[in-house]
Amino acid sequence: MPSSDPEKIPPPPRDATFLEVIAAVVSSFLGIRKGKAMRRDAVALKPQHVILVGVALAAIFVVSLILIVRLIIKTAGA
Repeated sequence: MPSSDPEKIPPPPRDATFLEVIAAVVSSFLGIRKGKAMRRDAVALKPQHVILVGVALAAIFVVSLILIVRLIIKTAGA
């Protein structure tokens, strides 16, 4: 019969904060995620949050590239 010792039951994983989700997505974009952090994030991150932050950061990246190219073209006098 298994014992129901409350000390052996692990606590439920906590939800990741907004900054932790951003850090996970940015490090995944750059490809510098450590295995330990990846395993920790697997239980703390919610897929919906990762998708929303990923799409938002990708859009910010594309818009910033467009603005940089426009600025370069404008200053070059073309």
